Amino acid sequence: QVQLVESGGGLVQPGGSLRLSCAASGSIFGMNMGWYRQAPGKQRELVASITSGGITDYAASVLGRFTISRDNAKNMVYLQMNSLKPEDTAVYYCKARITWYVSWGQGTQVTVSS
Repeated sequence: QVQLVESGGGLVQPGGSLRLSCAASGSIFGMNMGWYRQAPGKQRELVASITSGGITDYAASVLGRFTISRDNAKNMVYLQMNSLKPEDTAVYYCKARITWYVSWGQGTQVTVSS
């Protein structure tokens, strides 16, 4: 099993940046990783994903502003978020998946407000 712990959330003004980190308790080698978010009253949605081979995919709403990356040696996944907007406000979750196995972190709050 892999336990995931997110960090890096907080309050930021519109146009600002944040870098989220996801620390895994074990190896993420071979795992597909993703960042999801859930705003109040809305369903959880995929923000960005990165395969075990490094192929990335992004939601249309964050394309060009967010960048997902991974460091298998450190068992870490990152989400660099630039040009933040109020609509990016949500709890952000890290997800790990390999075949049938799925693990979620507890989430980190991101609030974009002036």
